[in-house]
Amino acid sequence: MAIACVTTRASLGVEAPEVTVEVHLSNGLPAFNLVGLPETSVKEAKERVRSALINAGFEFPQRRITVNLAPADLPKQGGRYDLPIAMGILAASKQIPDINLKEHEFVGELALSGEIRPCQGLLPVIVAARKQNKTLVMPLGNRTDAELVGYQHSIFASHLQGLSAYLHGQQSLPSINQGLEWLAPEAETQDKCLSDVIGQYQAKRALEIAAAGNHNLLFLGPPGTGKTMLASRMMQLLPPLSYDEALEVAAIHSVAGHSIPVSQFYQRPFRSPHHTSSSISLVGGGGQPKPGEISLAHRGVLFLDEVAEFPRKVLDCLREPMETGEVVISRAAAKLTFASRFQLIAAMNPSPCGDTANARATPDQIQRYLSRLSGPFIDRFDLTIDVPRLADGTLTQTQPTSETSTMVAKRVHSARERQLSRAGVLNAELTGKQLSQTGGFSQSDLEFLEQSVNKLDLSVRSYHRLQRVARTIADLAESPNVERSHIAQALGYRAMDRLLSSLKSPY
Repeated sequence: MAIACVTTRASLGVEAPEVTVEVHLSNGLPAFNLVGLPETSVKEAKERVRSALINAGFEFPQRRITVNLAPADLPKQGGRYDLPIAMGILAASKQIPDINLKEHEFVGELALSGEIRPCQGLLPVIVAARKQNKTLVMPLGNRTDAELVGYQHSIFASHLQGLSAYLHGQQSLPSINQGLEWLAPEAETQDKCLSDVIGQYQAKRALEIAAAGNHNLLFLGPPGTGKTMLASRMMQLLPPLSYDEALEVAAIHSVAGHSIPVSQFYQRPFRSPHHTSSSISLVGGGGQPKPGEISLAHRGVLFLDEVAEFPRKVLDCLREPMETGEVVISRAAAKLTFASRFQLIAAMNPSPCGDTANARATPDQIQRYLSRLSGPFIDRFDLTIDVPRLADGTLTQTQPTSETSTMVAKRVHSARERQLSRAGVLNAELTGKQLSQTGGFSQSDLEFLEQSVNKLDLSVRSYHRLQRVARTIADLAESPNVERSHIAQALGYRAMDRLLSSLKSPY
């Protein structure tokens, strides 16, 4: 019986479930049937495989060919199934030995000439093959992906003839270098240093606190005061990713069709979508669900400039992922989960004309403008900072020497290490139970904070967020316990609450 089985892997979000390609050759009129829930791009593999085999010098069987992609209920899309289908036909027709296929997994798209072309989103495939300890045969053009994972049992093929010779034991195929080592990333040039920002000492301090505790931050101020400039300096304050975190980020970008250069493997992502972005581009989705901007910002920073210009329903889509750290996309074909543990930094003007001191905007107009941000969305910012205009003469006066990003980053890294050693997570991720156990708050200070929250008419969520910010301030001060001054400083970073309170009618 002419039958062969070849193993490959599908794409299901950031997962790569195993797929068995079963090829059966039977007597009858020549036909080529492909079953197993294939998408259009997979159905077209019949013509690509036929031409590739003939042009590579192989015999295409003039028999009834049935190809089953199991499991049958898993949708398959893309050209990655071309190579395993071709290998199955060659094995079933006895043109290559099938005994060598058992310990191999194949993935790749075929050109009509028999060349093996690279595919998108193969990083999860390499990770899954490493877990199963299978030898993965993949296109030579995806070599960078294999080097990122560092899987030694990856071999690269560029043509069907060379792959056939390898399976016959006649030649070897290239793999990743055995002595491959990660080089220490070179020190980045401080082209965006915090010392370039003139004045705005409170905003710089808030940026340091946000970086140390992974807090969400909102800059509120008139145009030209340096809000975007401050946000762009955040990346120099954050520590590099660990290897597991970097691989997790690279897998998401690979699924989205983006490649991460080796030199930027350990860099945290910084995403800055335009305010015309739709909810699908921000959260993710589509007919074949892809990760959106919030997932591409996983383990990094999502910066929303002119956040009030975003549609309100788009911003409200961020509320749940900001709390859970993941986004679940449900479609008729599949239900996918993408990690989205990002740090949100936003910037906006306090009024439609740019400044609340401008007489062109009435309090009612300002309130309508600020109402574009829902209360629950604003509530998810740990710090809201006023970035005012600089005082007269500030630009022309000789400025004192300001701290560089490197100096601030050292304090940020030390504070993060204290948080991880104390609770295992950063302060922004502390639960209410962890705050009570490891927060270091006295009962009198908690009562003071509760009275302040009630007086400012804040939510219970804000009560816990203020505790987390105060804990971060104490960590930066290398204080084991949270003092009353740390709580008072955290309460001072509530510029949006003060603005909304000043707009309330006295009647």
